[in-house]
Amino acid sequence: MLKKLCPVLILILFVSVGISFAQEKKARMIKIGVTQIVSHPALDADAKGFEKALADAGFKEGVNVTYDRQNAQGDMANAQTIAQKFLDAKVDMIHSIATPTSQAVVKTIKNIPVVFSSVTDPVDAGLVPKASPPGTKSGTNVTGVSDHWPVSLQFEMYTKFVPMAKKWGTIYNAGDANSMVHIKEMREAAKKLGVELIEASISTSAETMQAAQSLAGKVQAINITSDNTAVSAFEAIVKVCNEKKIPLFAGDVDSVPRGAIAAYGLDYFLIGESAGKKAAQALKGKKPGDIPWGPAEKFSLVVSEKAAKAQGIVIPPGLLKKAGKVIKE
Repeated sequence: MLKKLCPVLILILFVSVGISFAQEKKARMIKIGVTQIVSHPALDADAKGFEKALADAGFKEGVNVTYDRQNAQGDMANAQTIAQKFLDAKVDMIHSIATPTSQAVVKTIKNIPVVFSSVTDPVDAGLVPKASPPGTKSGTNVTGVSDHWPVSLQFEMYTKFVPMAKKWGTIYNAGDANSMVHIKEMREAAKKLGVELIEASISTSAETMQAAQSLAGKVQAINITSDNTAVSAFEAIVKVCNEKKIPLFAGDVDSVPRGAIAAYGLDYFLIGESAGKKAAQALKGKKPGDIPWGPAEKFSLVVSEKAAKAQGIVIPPGLLKKAGKVIKE
């Protein structure tokens, strides 16, 4: 009788061990919610850099990590809904890309690790305490990487491409706190450089082309700073600038292949990668509030001879030599 039962007991034991192993494997799967305000090359590169850093640290999608990627489509109400969804789903960590989505997450979530990226001023946006300047610990459930652009240096650089331009245009969403930080700096830079800044405000990406058309005939060049709404519809601005022969410049290097003449700015893949390294520390047990948040530090000049030709200018040879990357015809 015992001999007959042994195979059955062995089978039961084998099944039990298998179920236990499967449950253990499932329990090790880390859920990361990703919330992004809109989709455009810079923010998409941020997301990829973040995931690469985690994979390099041993947190690989499909092995021990799953991602719930959400896009707010530029709508703050959607951003709030996504934040609540992540809270209800009890994700293990949240990667919030850009200011509005990060604000929605921090407002809603207090006990889940949050790693932000592509946020201009985390203190002003209320993501970290006012007593927590760059390079310090927040003491909360939040850490991340700022993409504060060198706005004054950018503007100064772009005036060298078109020294005769005295009237510059820009397009931005006045409802985006991230944008307003940069616009304030752009205004100050314009005064120092002795040029006039003519502004066109939008509330949705659908208004971008009309805003660009409104600047035609009023400005001699356009500079688009860190505005997700305008950048998400960048091709509309390029179309107008090519037709009207208006030199166009941008703050993010990913906008150069899309039609800007130049950008002196950040590599958003590296911003995401830096944020991912902080996320890896948190997943290994370190409290997010004990991981210092900070700014990105690497800048590069990317220029496009193709866009320059389309918009009617020749790039000065000295600036071509300074470029880290040149897009040819």
